Amino acid sequence: MIESDFWVVFAMLIYFVVVVVIGFVYARRSNSSSEEYFLGGRGLGPWLTALSAEASDMSGWLLMGLPGVAYFTGASDAMWTAIGLVIGTYLNWKFVAKRLRKYSEKAGNAITVPDFFSNRFHDKKHILMTIAAVIILLFFTIYTASCFVTVGKLFATLFGWDYAAMMVIGAIIVFLYTFMGGYLSVCTTDLVQGTLMFCALVTIFVGSVTAAGGVENTVAFLQSIPGFLSATQIATPVLDEGGAQLMIDGLPQFGDANTYGIITIVSGLAWGLGYFGMPQVLIRFMSIRHSDEIKKSRLIAMIWLVVSMSAAVCIGLIGRAYLPDAFATQAAAESVFIVLAQILLPSFFCGLVVSGIFAAAMSSSSSYLLISGSAVATNIFKGLIKRDATDRQVMIVARVTLTCILVLGCFLAMDQNSSIFNIVSYAWAGFGASFGPLMLCALYWRRTTLPGAIAGMLTGAATVIIWNNFIAPLGGWFAVYELLPGFVLALLVIIVVSKLTPEPSKEVTDDFDTYMELDV
Repeated sequence: MIESDFWVVFAMLIYFVVVVVIGFVYARRSNSSSEEYFLGGRGLGPWLTALSAEASDMSGWLLMGLPGVAYFTGASDAMWTAIGLVIGTYLNWKFVAKRLRKYSEKAGNAITVPDFFSNRFHDKKHILMTIAAVIILLFFTIYTASCFVTVGKLFATLFGWDYAAMMVIGAIIVFLYTFMGGYLSVCTTDLVQGTLMFCALVTIFVGSVTAAGGVENTVAFLQSIPGFLSATQIATPVLDEGGAQLMIDGLPQFGDANTYGIITIVSGLAWGLGYFGMPQVLIRFMSIRHSDEIKKSRLIAMIWLVVSMSAAVCIGLIGRAYLPDAFATQAAAESVFIVLAQILLPSFFCGLVVSGIFAAAMSSSSSYLLISGSAVATNIFKGLIKRDATDRQVMIVARVTLTCILVLGCFLAMDQNSSIFNIVSYAWAGFGASFGPLMLCALYWRRTTLPGAIAGMLTGAATVIIWNNFIAPLGGWFAVYELLPGFVLALLVIIVVSKLTPEPSKEVTDDFDTYMELDV
């Protein structure tokens, strides 16, 4: 190993040791009960809640997927997606966070999202809980695979090491501290990781602008690419037969810009709808110390998100000016942040900065693993199979589930040509359409019924799968991001079925009428 690689690895090892130690520190407390293991005893402060929610939400997508899209096709796709996410984040914190914190405690002290749905509608047969748990398993396994792809690409790009081997090793590190420390270890490492991600993005953004010759030179080069900086057009790389961008004399070749029309703009903005159904974010709302602290958390989260996403998009754009011929495909372009860090920073600091990518993948995949484990252990095992299960038995089942998802996630992540952006977009749509409309109705509409909830959840999940695989390829208006039709259809089904079925019982409506009075 050359000296520069040694210092990069050394810096990353320091980071790894820190997160594993955190897992050990919280292991004893987390194992005291299932509520501690899955929800941290509802004791998170505003800083921990905010940074944990955003770090677990963004994952490696923020540091690799989003810059990769901006590098390959220009500003429009990345920009509209980022705007949609910023709007969705704010609305979620504003209209869901406080109500969910209160209602989750009113609804039988629910410690998972499927728990909340089941208790909210007094689903004694646990049908809703089971469907929700299965949806979580399906889409979080896909999500976890995207994080493992991030880890594999990171080490393959940095050192030329074998992608598959490094992806598996990184996955095992995530598994270990999640397995040991539970929710508190995940959230505490998220605080560290969120801070590191923020600093990494700002550092590389500032450094890359300087290296590219300043703002004026960078903008001038990018304006020479048709549609690259436009909000209503998208750049079109000229591809060879193998799908790689053509290069002539070291310069990437582009055709005429395509129109970035209303369908694609709406698709980008529709990403924001996903937040209402994201379990890894919703669970943070449920675990905050007191609902009065949510306003402060919202401010922290929004500042972190706006700065981080703006820097991520700009890094992709500037990377095209500074390294115009370095990446011939969008999947390869997702390594632009890593390559810039290698070029611009001394080895040790490069190691710390690129740890931000590993941090992002770890923070998200650990949340996905933990929520999936809780879905199986709490909602399926204890909810259906063994209702008198002890906390010890529940946590054993959760850890067995973590192991199974680890193996399946690694299997799905074996293809290093997978696009992180595309993988995440599919899972994001699945959760947003399945859980988002129901969450809003559960918190705001007294007349929502259990049959309506079940029908809406199934409609959302089915629409995303069918639309993505069979309808979107038809093109035209059908090419809209599957989250939008999934969300709208699920919401309509909830309303129609609820209206056609008997009103909720007095117990259910009494809970709804009084939950906002709780001082929690």
